[in-house]
Amino acid sequence: MTAPPTITEQDQAITATVLRERSRLWHFIRRRVADQTDADDILQDVFYEFTQAYHLPEPIEQVSAWLFRVARNRIIDRFRKKKEVALDDLGSGEEDEDCRLDLMLPSPDGGPEAAYTRAMLLEELQRALEALPANQREVFIAHELDGISFKEMAAETGVSINTLLARKRYAVLYLRQRLQALYDE
Repeated sequence: MTAPPTITEQDQAITATVLRERSRLWHFIRRRVADQTDADDILQDVFYEFTQAYHLPEPIEQVSAWLFRVARNRIIDRFRKKKEVALDDLGSGEEDEDCRLDLMLPSPDGGPEAAYTRAMLLEELQRALEALPANQREVFIAHELDGISFKEMAAETGVSINTLLARKRYAVLYLRQRLQALYDE
């Protein structure tokens, strides 16, 4: 029977894994998270969780797969936290209430299939946001994800509130159309 690794052996193994996986994992996260600071935070969270798990008595079988799975979960968690706050304001008219994005997503507590479907929908939302014209995307993200009011945006950019409202409305309509097709599948 082999002796358990010493702390220095564990630290060396953790360091080797971080150095080996860091670049691939960061690019994986960055493709799914628009903000570089958020991507860096998620990467740090993943490696922190890895170091904690590495010190447990049970070894991690497939380290690379484990790291990517944890990264995906952290991305979903971060996106969910931002959306929980912002999507409450999405319905600005009565026709908006039955088609809110947060209601289209399966519950995160609905089991593995629901979690997988939710992750796929969130990835499609990210791609849909990237497909929007820049001015619509910027207004949508500023209002929905960053919580900036139209009044603040108008003061900051010099663009009228009505123009900002129209840009967001076009973005919402496009996102609904694109996500509805995926949701119907």
